[in-house]
Amino acid sequence: MAIRAQVTFDSENPHDQAEFWAVALDYVVQPPPPGHGSWEEFAESIGLPEDRWDCLAAVVDPDGAGPRVLFQKVPEGKAVKNRVHLDVQISHPDGHRSPAGQERIARHVARLVDAGAKVLREVDEPTGFCVVMQDPEGNEFCVG
Repeated sequence: MAIRAQVTFDSENPHDQAEFWAVALDYVVQPPPPGHGSWEEFAESIGLPEDRWDCLAAVVDPDGAGPRVLFQKVPEGKAVKNRVHLDVQISHPDGHRSPAGQERIARHVARLVDAGAKVLREVDEPTGFCVVMQDPEGNEFCVG
């Protein structure tokens, strides 16, 4: 049996990043635990100081198949290129070279730009095609 994994991003604004990545991955912002109407209500119930309520946010796959993505607040901004990045594989099942796959990539890239992402460049190599982007906090990722 495989070990479950979570992807964690350092972030200046975890809640805004969660909203963006919910769009990027067709995930949902993780709802609060059962019995709590909001994360603030939950945080208060466990005695978390109010100045820490904005320190974490997460998105989850509504089908439960993909990993949870957590955003944790850090005091410093992003300073260098990512050593790890996500590949958003939107062209599946047609493939990134097919007209349908290319159209799916273009639509998703436009949707992400509208959500605050920036296009850095297109990569078209024998190994594949993708669009390299940055999320609203400058983290690089690829859409292919």
